[in-house]
Amino acid sequence: MTHPSPPRVLPWDAHNQKLVSNVHPADWKNPAPAPRYNLVVIGAGTAGLVTAIGAAGLGAKVALIEKHFMGGDCLNVGCVPSKAIIRAARAVAAVREAGEYGVHVPPGVTADFGKLMERMRRLRADISPHDSAQRFSDLGVDVFFGAGKFTSPETIEVGGQTLRFAKAAIATGARAAAPPIPGLGDVPYLTNETLFSLTELPKRFGVIGAGPIGCEMAQSFARFGSEVFLVEAEHGILPREDRDASQIVRTAMERDGVQFLCCGKDLMVARSAGGIRLRVGSTGRGYDVEVDQLLVAVGRAPNVEGLGLETVGVEFDPKGVKVNDRLQTTNSRVYACGDICSPYQFTHAADFMARIVLQNALFHGRATASSLIIPWATYTSPEIAHVGLYEKEAKARGINVDTFTQELSKVDRAILDGESEGFVRVHVRQGTDEILGATVVAAHAGELIGELTLAMKGKLGLKTIGATIHPYPTQAEAIRRTGDLYNRTRLTPLVKGLMRRWLAWQR
Repeated sequence: MTHPSPPRVLPWDAHNQKLVSNVHPADWKNPAPAPRYNLVVIGAGTAGLVTAIGAAGLGAKVALIEKHFMGGDCLNVGCVPSKAIIRAARAVAAVREAGEYGVHVPPGVTADFGKLMERMRRLRADISPHDSAQRFSDLGVDVFFGAGKFTSPETIEVGGQTLRFAKAAIATGARAAAPPIPGLGDVPYLTNETLFSLTELPKRFGVIGAGPIGCEMAQSFARFGSEVFLVEAEHGILPREDRDASQIVRTAMERDGVQFLCCGKDLMVARSAGGIRLRVGSTGRGYDVEVDQLLVAVGRAPNVEGLGLETVGVEFDPKGVKVNDRLQTTNSRVYACGDICSPYQFTHAADFMARIVLQNALFHGRATASSLIIPWATYTSPEIAHVGLYEKEAKARGINVDTFTQELSKVDRAILDGESEGFVRVHVRQGTDEILGATVVAAHAGELIGELTLAMKGKLGLKTIGATIHPYPTQAEAIRRTGDLYNRTRLTPLVKGLMRRWLAWQR
């Protein structure tokens, strides 16, 4: 049985041909369905892949259905290609800043955009076998390409074949969706799904959306040499983060050449003789600029169309499929995981939600999504990483907190690395060392946040972190020092007085 052709992947070079040969082989033949499956999974992004391979590894009979490319957004148009580009941008910045360290490089260092994008495609193709149809087939998963659709309470149809299931999992994810901006529908624009097909650096690059994707790509393209205009959100860039944290990133982006079009009010887009025109209203000032390429990095829509969810009584809304805390839909035999049902649209969140589905769907488990402690990071320079509650969220819940902040400007390794802009901030329940949340702003904040996430998961308090020896000199010392700050609060006047008397008596 033939299956629909996937979307075009451009440019059609050897690397992208290798990618597609793994994630949607042109000659793939869907297998003959088993009489009945323990689990049928729709969607082969991170959530679907983890669910399918985990179930097969436990001995279940599993079918996996994918409409387009295995690996989903993360491999094809998300985490993998974006981080390859970010790494190239950091290399460019490091060379340009080498003089600060006494390293002399020729003036006018430029980035070969075609080469760095070719590197991205090569590395993405090299990673793709891990998510390939053949690998999953070899591990016992029946892989079907095509559009899966529920046709009865126990059947899903794909490519003219019927798959019977005991349980099913929806993992179809989400896609880029254009916001209602006047004129946007009349101009060509990029999303994360098309950005990575570029082969030439745009001279003028516009970005709408000041969240993680918008900020990461705006800074990277500015480092490559584009004149970048970023339309800010009403509350500035990265509005979810603490203001002082996002301000550090904003300052760094300005230093790299990003120009901010403040507040994004009354934004209008139109074609112009020179490319694409952006007009933005602002408090006391308006902007009117032209760009050659426009990236829209705001707005996501769940992939619920065509699944036949009504047939099996699975409720959904514009935010996605509705699930309970055990990731069970309104149909007790159907579960969902990943971006299709989660406010946390991260690869690692999808991974661990899939593990919950495995426990609950196959073994009548009681695992809950609310028990997950999910960190995240924005990979600007410097990075921002966070886990748990922000102080404002704690206050909104009526939880009093004590906050301890260690500036990197007082950490030796950060000073020596020339990366002293940032801090580690930890919130604990007032009067205790119980960690409720943390934010790290640092060159490698995404690496550092893991220690604080582990502490929260293992119910290790800030006192324990302060008593944990860290190698010197490392930037991770900033985390240990927040423990020192907490310990100093335990030295109350009464405790200090008692200690003073004891030591005086010892003389």
